[in-house]
Amino acid sequence: MSTNFTHDPILSGPVEWVRRHSETIRQYGSVLDLACGRGRHTRFLLEQGYKVTAIDRDVSQLSIAQETDNLKIIEHDLEGSARWPFVAKAFDGIVAVNYLSRPLFPKIIDGLAHNGILIYQTFAIGNAKYGKPRNPDFLLRENELLDAFAQRLTVVEFHQGYIEKPSPAIVQRICCINQN
Repeated sequence: MSTNFTHDPILSGPVEWVRRHSETIRQYGSVLDLACGRGRHTRFLLEQGYKVTAIDRDVSQLSIAQETDNLKIIEHDLEGSARWPFVAKAFDGIVAVNYLSRPLFPKIIDGLAHNGILIYQTFAIGNAKYGKPRNPDFLLRENELLDAFAQRLTVVEFHQGYIEKPSPAIVQRICCINQN
């Protein structure tokens, strides 16, 4: 079970966690924007010079009109399909914000190239006090991102708890590097 809860991308722009850690991705590298929504991180990453693959089950809300040499758009239901649409070790960076699909965690790890960077932020237990999501199935348990990624990736930074922007929420966020 998973979900993608996003704030208005036009108003909020990229989250601070992505802005801060995106510079650690190999310059001009390939980046997957997982569950890209309206494309706030896709736009930001393109502006930084990355080659971006934007994937979501519905790309009609993507506020980028068309593919370019640096942008590939894929409409694919990541949860409804048993098929992961990417080859292993394909990306220099993977960005996932406000999206949770626990069965994809191993595929995300496998999708990172050597020295690839994972930048992940989503909602955690306690968020119901501030808004959606409230369903515990869509909220990370304490240290869950650490448990999911730290055994195979090197943790650069981890945070769990309250954030003020883009709106008050309880989140977990992790930035890791694949040194394998």
